[in-house]
Amino acid sequence: MSPEPSAKPVASSSFAAMKSRPYRAQFIAYVLAMMADNVEHVISYWVVFQKFHSPALAGFAVLSHWLPFLLFSVAVGGLADRFDPRRIIQCGMLLFIVASAGWGVFFVTDTLQMWHAMLLLVIHGCAGVLWQTPNQLLLYDIVGPADLPSAVRLNAMARYLGILVGPAAGGVIMLALGPSHGIILNTLFYLPMLLWLFWAPISAQGAVAKRLAVRGLSDIVQTIRVIGTYPVLISMTLLAGLTSFMIGNAYHAQMPGFAIDLGHGDPGVAYSVLLAADAAGALLAGIALEAWGRLKATPQTAIVLAILWALSLLAFASVGIYSLAIALLFAAGFFELSFNTMAQTMVQLNAPADIRGRVVGLFNMAGLGMRAFSGITVGLFGAAIGIHWSLALSAAVLLAFLFVLLRRANEQAGRTRVSGG
Repeated sequence: MSPEPSAKPVASSSFAAMKSRPYRAQFIAYVLAMMADNVEHVISYWVVFQKFHSPALAGFAVLSHWLPFLLFSVAVGGLADRFDPRRIIQCGMLLFIVASAGWGVFFVTDTLQMWHAMLLLVIHGCAGVLWQTPNQLLLYDIVGPADLPSAVRLNAMARYLGILVGPAAGGVIMLALGPSHGIILNTLFYLPMLLWLFWAPISAQGAVAKRLAVRGLSDIVQTIRVIGTYPVLISMTLLAGLTSFMIGNAYHAQMPGFAIDLGHGDPGVAYSVLLAADAAGALLAGIALEAWGRLKATPQTAIVLAILWALSLLAFASVGIYSLAIALLFAAGFFELSFNTMAQTMVQLNAPADIRGRVVGLFNMAGLGMRAFSGITVGLFGAAIGIHWSLALSAAVLLAFLFVLLRRANEQAGRTRVSGG
């Protein structure tokens, strides 16, 4: 029988996951793969913009990146429940390599057409969904439940490190080798993850195929029914879905407009600094939470951190002082990593062991897939009423939902204390 999930967060020492040699190898490979992901974005988006000058294609790029998470996260989680997650991640890495190599071939031969670009963008998006959910399950197998909070935080740090390093590396590679040869070189950065997975450790339970069919939409319905008996899973999945639907990371795409409106020196430099402030705040959050390690993971704490994130973005949308805007984005990055990693940890620790992949997939569907719609709440409305108003209104509506969610979480905690005597 599958062991029952632990309802209580498990304490671990600072940077506990780094004490595991397999996890250290995974961390390095994850940073390189995330960097390669962002290098591909830098080079391919630049060439596509120069060739087509198509805002519609830019919009398609956003949808193709997040819609696979919305459509296939639960199905991929079901595959990870049934098959070895290491092999699914390797399929994702192979698709990343195919996408980068495909861009390279079309760039070298100068034969890129719009439908080629759309196809490669879809392949890249599918590669992402094959990577993320199985990789989260693999963390559980590598470090176990005791050090899982540390592993989740450190992997989130690795993600932001890749986001910070990727654009810089992409720019250097493009200048040194040109976009054609540079994006072909980028395929090599996926190899460490692809190759390491042949030797990556996995628990006996993770290695044994389970006789669970992958049923598409019915999987989503069944998984929602199952988590209905787990208040923590419900509240954290709702938290992920609400924050992604209302805001997500759509404000990143609007950052050039914010930089121009703030009117501080060169808009290009201001834009880069604003994005860096958001990422730097997230990195500091990961380091601080790992070093301190005393912030108890509870639904109420995660929701309060999300409220602070929404308040930071509401204030950012409202201010006209550049230095204050930087500080607010730094705070937003700090709170975003904090509540996201806490929510993901609680989902993994509380998920029923035999359907952990489906539960984590549902969480990713809410937390990543719903970002496809934040382009409407922040982006499309921004075109109609201005980016400051659209972000501020989205944050305000999100705050209302979060306070309702916090009230429900407090009521559930009260009922649990009463029933527990």
